[in-house]
Amino acid sequence: MHVAVVPSRQRSGEYSSVLVRQTYREGGKVKHRTLANLSKLPTAAVDAVRAILRGEQVGPLAESFEILRALPHGDVLAVLGELRQLGLDKLIAARPRRERELSVAMIASRILEPGSKLATVRSWQNSTLASELEVEDADEDELYAAMDWLLEAQPKVEAKLAERHLSEGGLVLYDLTSVYLEGGKCELAKRGYSRDGKRGLPQIEFGLLTNREGCPVAVDVFEGNLADPNTVAAQVDKLKNRFGIAEVVLVGDRGMLTSARIEALKEVGGMGWISALRSVQIEALVNAGDLQLNLFDKRNLVEISSPRFPGERLVVCKNPALAEERARKREELLLATERELDKVVAAGRAGRLQSKDAIGLRVGKIVGRYKVGKHFQLEIGDTHFSVDVVAPAPRSDSALGKARSQRLPDGTPVHSFRSLLDELATLTKNTVRVPNNTATFDKLANPTPLQDRALQLLSLRATL
Repeated sequence: MHVAVVPSRQRSGEYSSVLVRQTYREGGKVKHRTLANLSKLPTAAVDAVRAILRGEQVGPLAESFEILRALPHGDVLAVLGELRQLGLDKLIAARPRRERELSVAMIASRILEPGSKLATVRSWQNSTLASELEVEDADEDELYAAMDWLLEAQPKVEAKLAERHLSEGGLVLYDLTSVYLEGGKCELAKRGYSRDGKRGLPQIEFGLLTNREGCPVAVDVFEGNLADPNTVAAQVDKLKNRFGIAEVVLVGDRGMLTSARIEALKEVGGMGWISALRSVQIEALVNAGDLQLNLFDKRNLVEISSPRFPGERLVVCKNPALAEERARKREELLLATERELDKVVAAGRAGRLQSKDAIGLRVGKIVGRYKVGKHFQLEIGDTHFSVDVVAPAPRSDSALGKARSQRLPDGTPVHSFRSLLDELATLTKNTVRVPNNTATFDKLANPTPLQDRALQLLSLRATL
């Protein structure tokens, strides 16, 4: 193709037509086909078309397009993609509907950027989440209405999850947690044992039922002062009557499955249980000779019996991973305690603490806070205070190496879930426009190698 200027004659004088023509050969003859008439365009525009047809760049590249907005997209792509692969949207409702999309948007927001309902709808203007689900116009009142709709749908959702994740003779995990409140309008808010350490504040409790892999199946909300064991009966009823599971093994610690609760489970029928012994019970087994610690010299897992627990199987184990984790935590507590005690030593030398009682009070608060006082030798006097550390456990070589390098064995950087989402968020979706034109189009940025790898692992690379 090329631009041709074709002269012609009219009554008013000579006239030239500016045409875009295509030259081709037909029957051995060269012919021309007119594709467009550029005669009415200004000379600069004709020159631009001529340059484009020659493959030349017209004007500075930076002025060829305008980026109207760039929104984080990679993290949204990852979270929504995984939710859809899990089929979570279809569990909420089989067909698309406004309430379902709002529910999915709220779930994704809790992962991406947790906040109040008001903060959630405002955050939707700063990513592609709302546009991907077509809920950009939602406000906080509509979110609360969607939550009411979701509450009514909860039994159906849980039934679908139970059908997918539970089976006869399967293992069921159950535990309880609590969340404190500062308002006074919640009917379930009561004062009870606070797992948040917020004593004196009302709270509500949540009971979560999962399968063997920890996949959530059902959740209940209880009054904040309800004891853990008293919530078990509702879970047994749910498994038996709502989910139709005849044979179930329930797992919980002794705080959840007390001796009295275990006796009640025995009477239900079709209910097995796995629980843990308290430390005093384990100590009693050792003192009675039923549990011999030298068994762990050659193995980590053994089964024993004891007349203290007739008809029950006792499985005892040595957990190296747990031992390493406890050693790590103990070292952190020792270091924190040592730092605080050094401040007391410095205060004594500076004369700010000048009595045995004052020093003892400060030291008592520190030891009571970190609870590792047995690892220190303390000497307190009226005019002095000294401290010696008793053999803190060293960290393993592998833990030290990982902490120093902050890299995995393959050389890639160590990422937390949150830092990986932050990295993915830099993969933006850009709204682009040609200058002096109202038409726009979306263009996704090229992923970095790390983003590309993450999306490949999530089987979402093809969606870019």
